[in-house]
Amino acid sequence: MSDLPRKALSRTAKLASLPLGAAGRATVGLGKRIGGAPAEAVFAEFQRRTADQLFAVLGELKGGAMKFGQMLSLMESAMPEELAAPYRATLTKLQDSAPPMPASTVHTILSRELGKRWRDRFDEFDDLPAAAASIGQVHRGRLKDGREVAVKLQYPGASEALRSDLRQLGRFARTIGSMVPGLEVKPLVAELQERIGEELDYDREAQAQQQYADAFKDHPEFVVPRVVKHSPMVIVSEWIEGRPLSSYITGGSQEERDAIGLKYVRFMFSGPKYAGLLHSDPHPGNFRVMADGRLGVVDFGLCARLPDGLPPAIGRLLRISLMGDGPAVRDGLKAEGFIKPRMEIDPEQLMDYLAPFAEPAREERFQFSRAWMRAQANRTGDFRSPNASLALRLNLPPSYLLIHRVWIGGIAVLSQLEAEAPFRSVLEELLPGFTED
Repeated sequence: MSDLPRKALSRTAKLASLPLGAAGRATVGLGKRIGGAPAEAVFAEFQRRTADQLFAVLGELKGGAMKFGQMLSLMESAMPEELAAPYRATLTKLQDSAPPMPASTVHTILSRELGKRWRDRFDEFDDLPAAAASIGQVHRGRLKDGREVAVKLQYPGASEALRSDLRQLGRFARTIGSMVPGLEVKPLVAELQERIGEELDYDREAQAQQQYADAFKDHPEFVVPRVVKHSPMVIVSEWIEGRPLSSYITGGSQEERDAIGLKYVRFMFSGPKYAGLLHSDPHPGNFRVMADGRLGVVDFGLCARLPDGLPPAIGRLLRISLMGDGPAVRDGLKAEGFIKPRMEIDPEQLMDYLAPFAEPAREERFQFSRAWMRAQANRTGDFRSPNASLALRLNLPPSYLLIHRVWIGGIAVLSQLEAEAPFRSVLEELLPGFTED
């Protein structure tokens, strides 16, 4: 494969194979049941084969299809366990791996972006990628001055592929959603469509990465690699060596997961305060645990620009909700645009809806878990419940879109880690408005 499959018809056919493939396996499963196979065994095989196809198709297409798969992998903690388990390992692969580009394509991109004598800059360059993800892949190299570097290249045709994929995924949202029960597909696709341009702009990404690197230079908890050179389709930055955070989700001790969870939260809240940016792609593939225990962070393609830090209204409203003042919370949400001016919301019902979201801030230590995350998803996702109807009436102002994404995505990662830590202390230190106006 020389680059991303770019013909819309070809990509559409591959995406269409997801629901069609699921229907075919269901038919085979029915045949096996008629033949006497146990229902549990047939169901397990169906889920395993569906997960395998999901990775194969989304991983091969990369682009928006794979970005969508990464978002699914982030939210699997909200799915019922009997459905999530077969998908978990398969979707986790999408966080930092995909079929690579051939070396000839890599060399062509580097010649165009860095100049025909690009190899003269390197003592070594590995043609095999160290990581491959949704719109680009990363190669390891060593510069003439001895520095180990990561060379991130954007796939040819990434822009066209992203837009095509997201259009098609929007059309298939209902059928794909039936393959991953418990998740709303349309909002995920809509959010991706909103952010296409930002993630494709490697110059913008390099600027954000360097801004973070400057803010956290010699930091005792975090490592952000400095940018060496960049162009519209290539970023060369310092190499950082570390174990993927995702490996701790599947194989870390409770002590390790607790420590990582706390650093993860501290990084997310520290960014707006010290760098004026919010890293807005919280999935585990973007984080590495270094040998010295620090948290390494990569991929700054999606960042919210917050030069004044997080809005103090977030901390203030969270504090007021913990005090139980429903009318004040309602008025504050209305002032920020979460409740439209003429919308009437019962304060008691609002407090009941918000209570579990504020729960991690209520206790000195809090234990996140997949069971807790599923309970919240069920509470707001069951259309028969008052909480679900209230959720539909609330509005998400554009200025809070990425903040909301990080908040929910971060909670999902903490639930995957099943981390327990003094998260309230992080809010007291780093969330404006939480301790006082």
